[in-house]
Amino acid sequence: MQHQDTIQHLREALSALQNKSSTVATLCQAWRAQTALLSALPPRFAEVAENFLGRLEASNLFTEESCSFSQQDLLDNLHVWLDQAQLALSRTANT
Repeated sequence: MQHQDTIQHLREALSALQNKSSTVATLCQAWRAQTALLSALPPRFAEVAENFLGRLEASNLFTEESCSFSQQDLLDNLHVWLDQAQLALSRTANT
């Protein structure tokens, strides 16, 4: 799978969770399985993604939004992460 395809796959996984047709566990598993994408990006990307995923898993333990772990905010941040990953990959491709 090409990196752009992987990013699209992760966007679809995020949308599925937001539409309640998937679970946090499924999203996290799909995200962590994308080792080729993560290794193509600077190391900080993997650290940040894991931070968001860990907090997302923790937020899933609560039935309502927690002041510390807003699930919607974390999902929004993962969308931004994907945007930044796409930008980083395009910069690498152009150098």
